[in-house]
Amino acid sequence: MSFDPFSDLPSMMPGHVWLAGAGPGDPGLLTLLAAKALAEADVIVHDALVNEDCLKLARAGVELEYAGKRGGKPSARQRDISLRLVELAKEGRKVLRLKGGDPFVFGRGGEEALTLIEHGVPFRIVPGITAGIGGLAYAGIPVTHREINHAVTFLTGHDSSGVVPDRIDWEAIGRGSPVIVMYMAMKHIAAISANLIAAGRSPDESVAFVCDAATPSQKVLETTLGRAVEDVAASGLEPPAIVVVGEVVRLRPSLDWLGALSGRALLPDPFADRQRKDSA
Repeated sequence: MSFDPFSDLPSMMPGHVWLAGAGPGDPGLLTLLAAKALAEADVIVHDALVNEDCLKLARAGVELEYAGKRGGKPSARQRDISLRLVELAKEGRKVLRLKGGDPFVFGRGGEEALTLIEHGVPFRIVPGITAGIGGLAYAGIPVTHREINHAVTFLTGHDSSGVVPDRIDWEAIGRGSPVIVMYMAMKHIAAISANLIAAGRSPDESVAFVCDAATPSQKVLETTLGRAVEDVAASGLEPPAIVVVGEVVRLRPSLDWLGALSGRALLPDPFADRQRKDSA
């Protein structure tokens, strides 16, 4: 007896927009709802960070519209993208707005949803696995570990004007968040690392850059807060990247499961002694 995983899921309707997350890269990380939307949509308006392999799941004849926004490069204005979704829906199309990661995590999905409400366009939100969690998992870095942290902060490395946000309380984050996960931060890592060190973080604290996370071209650079600028420049790595600061980075040699599949040996848990002492 065959099983259809889509049978009990809602279907796209003409004149509706689905704001969906495609996850950090690997098509296997798409949700069932996002995969169904790819199979049903008349038109897909997608971002630059959506893996092309995800788009291969779209039905034959679907119309693809690129709406990528990349820092420092010519990009469509956000207002124009939002109004384009309205226009396509008003034409009676089944519209899939596909974003990398999760549409509501630094993805401007909230802005687009508010525009749809403004124009009376019905929509559905389809959450995705955000790169700050899924991308780090593919690098063997957990965002939480009970022997290390009970809190994590997610922040963006630049605001709408392309500079480091001036409303971030670096002192509070540096003092209060044991693990910091940063989106779109590589370009401004000099200013960010200086802010965190000034806030009291050690220059020797572990930092990792995960570029092209959860794709075949994924690359990981492990360094420290004090050496981050120099090491990034020497590495030649480029965005997109997720940056994580904190002791959880030290777990990567033990949890690099992707490297292990390629024959790299996993190392012992660096916090095993601490766990034994706590349980004694």
